[in-house]
Amino acid sequence: MNLSHAYDVTPPEAEAVALLNTALDLGVTMLDTAALYGGGENEKLLNRAVMHRRAEFTLASKCVLDMIDGKRSLDGSAAAITASIDRSLARLGTDHIDLMYLHRLDKAVPIEESVGALARAIEAGKIGMVGLSEMSAETIRRAHAVHPVAAVQSEYSPLVRNPEVAVLETCRDLGIAFVAFSPVARGMLAGAIRDDAYKPGDIRATMPRFIAPQLAHNLDLVAAFDAAAADVGATPAQLALAWVLSRGPHVIALPGTRSIAHLEEDLATLATPIPAATLAAVDAMFAIHEIAGPRYTAPMQAMIETELLPGEVLA
Repeated sequence: MNLSHAYDVTPPEAEAVALLNTALDLGVTMLDTAALYGGGENEKLLNRAVMHRRAEFTLASKCVLDMIDGKRSLDGSAAAITASIDRSLARLGTDHIDLMYLHRLDKAVPIEESVGALARAIEAGKIGMVGLSEMSAETIRRAHAVHPVAAVQSEYSPLVRNPEVAVLETCRDLGIAFVAFSPVARGMLAGAIRDDAYKPGDIRATMPRFIAPQLAHNLDLVAAFDAAAADVGATPAQLALAWVLSRGPHVIALPGTRSIAHLEEDLATLATPIPAATLAAVDAMFAIHEIAGPRYTAPMQAMIETELLPGEVLA
């Protein structure tokens, strides 16, 4: 996503192409995009950058959230999903996407109808697997009853723990992979945020936990996390990723970056041993009542179905 929108300034295409190819060179085996990212431009970027290496990675994309005529659209109807998949295939320059997520739940459409559209796309050979994003345990079970769900993607990090209410366990019970996006908390657990002087267009400038006055309080908590990482010879990002990966064999960490150096740092997590005592300390470090501010603005939260934590404050 952050190669095409959402964080800071979009990098020059040559840098994005180099990053994606370096990721494959270093052994990354899944690339995750979406119709929404850059209004389809991210899928076109992948086409130009790495589709000549298609056999080397699992390709994941997303539908339901889309950009139609320059405006964000949320449409989980079967017709909209079918059309979105066809547009993604064209932008990616392929006839098959390995994993297609329903990016968000369209509450106006039964989940069974939306998953049914994905099942028919599988029958047609357009996609290989069904995925869901930011959905509740109940919805996951309903979806899984229509067609086996391969992966559920939600925000998960030491700082954002909502999947622990029910989704992690549900995925484990049903044999579904859990894919943790923003595992370094949008940079907050990677030493990337020291103030709220964000560049124009950076979505963190509107997110309550990332702006004043909440940010100062939250950075005080992050300082303890940073110290814990330093104590074991890891970077903050490596400690965050190691913690996410420790949550279960079905958990996959999905970090994003615009930097080859950060990519290499992230991948080095796999060779950086973190003591169990440190992981346990991190586990207790960010209780929800300590984090200041809601996770999302009200319009963004309206599209999120993942269960709330006890006492969680909403915008």
